[in-house]
Amino acid sequence: MRITTEEIISGIYLIGDPKITLPEDAAVYLIDFAGVLVLIDAGAGRSFNQLVSNIELLGLNPSKVSQLILTHSHTDHIGSAPLFRKQYGTKILIHELDANAMETGDSIRTAANWYDTTFPPTPIDQKLKGAYGILKFGQEELHWIHTPGHTPGSISLYLDRRGKRILFGQDIHGPFHKSFGSDIEAWKKSMQALLDLHADILCEGHFGIYQPKDRVREYIEKYLEEYE
Repeated sequence: MRITTEEIISGIYLIGDPKITLPEDAAVYLIDFAGVLVLIDAGAGRSFNQLVSNIELLGLNPSKVSQLILTHSHTDHIGSAPLFRKQYGTKILIHELDANAMETGDSIRTAANWYDTTFPPTPIDQKLKGAYGILKFGQEELHWIHTPGHTPGSISLYLDRRGKRILFGQDIHGPFHKSFGSDIEAWKKSMQALLDLHADILCEGHFGIYQPKDRVREYIEKYLEEYE
């Protein structure tokens, strides 16, 4: 029986990844803020209908997906963004340093050329600026941190729920390429910033969910040692 979703902690779900949707998809996470839905990343594009179906299978309404927060501008993370925007009026958020790649449909900076596809020029509704910010949903706060390294505008996010700190740290492992605008030294500083959060649960972009706290730290430190 095929897995369709996974509840990570109350109201936070994994709804897409290579096992759930399609092999080219990075992880897609859904957060339910008392009926207001927020997506973190959107897969590579071909799985849009399946993502919508998975939201509905959770008993949630995809038209309530108010915001789609993109951790960086690569196609395996942004592919369905234009479709959510067109179908449901979902607002697209990304850091300003990765925004231009999406707005122009840059096949190199979106890594569309890696997937033998194209990405259409797509408007950005909110460009995240600076090093840190908070998005408020009712009584809860979703924090974003600029964590450059993999790309110039990579971000990570976290929130505290049910006594746990949940960290969305996509593509901690890299890879790092000149064509992406990668910066290993910036990435090392970014990883230290993530370690300083002392997260209880890590929702990664390609290799799954890590918990408890010591496994999160071990996962991040493993890559720091690898690139030392």
